[in-house]
Amino acid sequence: MTIILLLGLAAIFIWIIFTYNLFVRDKNLIREAWSGIDVQLKRRHTLIPNLVASVKGYSQHEKGLLEDITQKRSEAARIENIKDKAPAESDLSGMLKNLFAVVENYPDLKASENFLSLQNQLVEIEDHLQYARRYYNGAVRNYNIRVESFPSNILAGIFNFKTDNFFEITLATERATPEVKI
Repeated sequence: MTIILLLGLAAIFIWIIFTYNLFVRDKNLIREAWSGIDVQLKRRHTLIPNLVASVKGYSQHEKGLLEDITQKRSEAARIENIKDKAPAESDLSGMLKNLFAVVENYPDLKASENFLSLQNQLVEIEDHLQYARRYYNGAVRNYNIRVESFPSNILAGIFNFKTDNFFEITLATERATPEVKI
């Protein structure tokens, strides 16, 4: 009888160790995924001043928008936690959409090789950012399922593992459906 009891306790102990290690693994995957997002956001923040400078020469009367983009970029760059970073990055993406709408009024700017190169770089960064965000959100989803599922939720409570936040932003490359004229 004591052997069965000892085997049962050993099995529970092994399950606790295994489950705890899964929580640690999931948290590390989330950290790794966040670093991928952070790299792309830093690339985007580096590109924005070049984009703004390129547009500035063509559109002096859009000075307010350009200053707002620069300010929003600075604010977003200072935010560290994920919960606050997503709304700030969404605001910045919205402002970039407005910038590209303004560019439509300047045919010379749209044809500028420098601007086109910057725009293409931004599109590439936004694509990478989308992939990194999907990976991050997948890692968070898996971790949150483990935190909320029985019986691992018991260990999550004991060891203070809490659900994590998803990272949702609207990308600057997402545009309204193009109008087709025939």
